[in-house]
Amino acid sequence: MSTPFHHVFLPATEPGRPALLLLHGTGADEHDLLDLGRTLAPGAALLSPRGRVSENGANRWFRRLREGVFDVDDVIARTHELADFVTDAAAERGIAHQDLVAVGFSNGANIAAATLLLRPGLLAGAVLLAAAAPLQGREPDQVDLTGTRVFLGAGRADPVTPIDQARLLADQLGARGADVRLAEHPGGHALPAPVLAAARDWLDTSGLGGQDPRPGRAG
Repeated sequence: MSTPFHHVFLPATEPGRPALLLLHGTGADEHDLLDLGRTLAPGAALLSPRGRVSENGANRWFRRLREGVFDVDDVIARTHELADFVTDAAAERGIAHQDLVAVGFSNGANIAAATLLLRPGLLAGAVLLAAAAPLQGREPDQVDLTGTRVFLGAGRADPVTPIDQARLLADQLGARGADVRLAEHPGGHALPAPVLAAARDWLDTSGLGGQDPRPGRAG
């Protein structure tokens, strides 16, 4: 039995769409990314849990020692806790792992990235927005992420998640076989419209969720 999470589940209204696992940023909750999920994949099933760590009353997915410094042992423990919940929730809702795509912002993107690296095979892909390399100074195990598709949106002026962290994460995922698209933008710790449009187009052309990639489009 997995650890329970407060969560929202909205069933799919359109066949052939990926199921999105929505992972909010610090201080948000399970309702925060529902509109983003609807925007990125209209008609998709949405599974949106709430982080179980509190930092001065703000919901998070794992502890940090200070700004920009993660408690990596807690990252690992909380990632497996979340992954166990997602495994059970997907089975209960009839969601196949090959259809499950994480969408995370900031702290949520970090734990989504950790899930890719620590629980390979749980997710078919991920949209990681303002993400850092979650294990920081530790080199991830050489897991096999062949067939896993990842979109990374990162701001070159992001003061919270420096761009070199996003580039390091892209390298770590790519070195383990993931198909990674890194979309850099000139802004900061935000979700600019062009990046969201690129993420939606990436989802539409990725083949995730049983969709056939549109001919002549880059994924």
